[in-house]
Amino acid sequence: AQSVTQPDDHITVSEGARLELKCNYSSSVSPYLFWYVQYPNQGLQLLLKYESGDNLISGIKGFEAELRRSEKSFHLRKIPAHWKDSAKYFCVLSDTVPGTAGGAEHKPPGTPQFSLCYV
Repeated sequence: AQSVTQPDDHITVSEGARLELKCNYSSSVSPYLFWYVQYPNQGLQLLLKYESGDNLISGIKGFEAELRRSEKSFHLRKIPAHWKDSAKYFCVLSDTVPGTAGGAEHKPPGTPQFSLCYV
């Protein structure tokens, strides 16, 4: 079985400080991992994805995430945080190749938990 957990329901970050949203996963196979953002009154937007290769992933809007297989974590970070980063953030895990079944890039499967960041 596979699962993803975001331990923080919400966090508060000061303007200009370091933003980190935690994501822990469980998977028996090599995972495909995604971070999505949903800004108020908008749809989901893909921030970044891990498929293979380098464990440090750079995404859009200055976000990055690091896959740590030993800790089974894929935490999202941004320095510095900005008030415009206030949104819901979704960490998504898939065990299939992205794009082969409707596109994990466009809509996360299932109903992941979220972290709501107030900055």
